Amino acid sequence: MSALHRARRVVLVVAIGISALSAVLLLAAWRNDHTITSDMGTATAEVLSAGSLRSAVSFVTPDGVTHNPELGVLYPTGLTAGQRIAVEYARSDPDLVRVTGRDARVAIVPTLSVIVVTWVVATPLVMYLGRRARNEVRNSSLPLDT
Repeated sequence: MSALHRARRVVLVVAIGISALSAVLLLAAWRNDHTITSDMGTATAEVLSAGSLRSAVSFVTPDGVTHNPELGVLYPTGLTAGQRIAVEYARSDPDLVRVTGRDARVAIVPTLSVIVVTWVVATPLVMYLGRRARNEVRNSSLPLDT
């Protein structure tokens, strides 16, 4: 197998891997939402630090225990440090917490965007490498003029 064929396979494997991982992340978000919804508690939380990918919050459950989830709050977009927000959490696992009114639907567009961009880049590259590999095979099988 030529280097071009191997490169084509690598591009395909990477594109499929990125697509599969994106889909798994979306499914995990839905699973987390289902866990929260099926055993929901609500609280008011204070945003300790805010970022587009992770925001730390602190809230107190009705039993008086303060929780500061290690992984932060789900769907943290648009939060600012010091802000007080309503959160929903799984009473069976208070470290699983999301901003009230947000769910996995906010992850659909970013997930699909990653998949589309991956294939917009991979498809022409795979086609180019395939064409080059076929030309290489064709050229190597032609008799040499003497």
